[in-house]
Amino acid sequence: MEMKKALIVVTNHTAFDDPKTQPTGLWLSELTHFYDVLKNSDIAMDIVSPKGGKVLIDERSLGRFVLNKATKSRHQDPKFMSLLENTKSLSDVDSTNYDILYFAGGHGAMWDFSNNDEINTLICEMYEGGKIISAVCHGVAALQSVLLSDGEYLIKGKKGTGFSYFDETIIGLKRFVPYNLELSLKEKGMLYSKAFFPLKGHVVVDGRLITGQNPNSTSKLAEQALQVMNKL
Repeated sequence: MEMKKALIVVTNHTAFDDPKTQPTGLWLSELTHFYDVLKNSDIAMDIVSPKGGKVLIDERSLGRFVLNKATKSRHQDPKFMSLLENTKSLSDVDSTNYDILYFAGGHGAMWDFSNNDEINTLICEMYEGGKIISAVCHGVAALQSVLLSDGEYLIKGKKGTGFSYFDETIIGLKRFVPYNLELSLKEKGMLYSKAFFPLKGHVVVDGRLITGQNPNSTSKLAEQALQVMNKL
């Protein structure tokens, strides 16, 4: 039996528009938690970024009260971290090689995942090819402008989630984000939902579209993606 394979997309974007804030980038646990779940199920994975090259980690995701044991172990593993030193770009990707597409978050994704023609084409090709599309937190920004071949938004009429605008307030970044992701998803027709308690895990599965609200949703999202894949 041919080994299943996942394509993981991470952000290249490294700064908020306001220079007074800290740099941004990839939220590390949104990569590592997904990676660990799939690796334990013997799923092959490639990590790429929109432009390719080195991927920077959002320092907030390495904070004392944020970095859990599993992610810390990955962060201290030179072999794993080397996967982010010189990523391939999306232009080097053949979508037919993959069964699962996953977009990790970090605020950087709000910039280079949004209105990205290569990302839009990749998602459309894979979704219409019967593959699984998944994204977590700000990585859901990749889904907001994807048009299917019938001219409708991918997320129109589909259940989903993503980082909420209220949660941006709680973490103190509401005034620095370039747009309201929650509102954008709703405007494109997503049947948006979120956890009752702020920053709690929340995963929504609608067929082959799987979304998670925040970093605490990543492991469950990966498990759900595997369950859907096993049914295909």
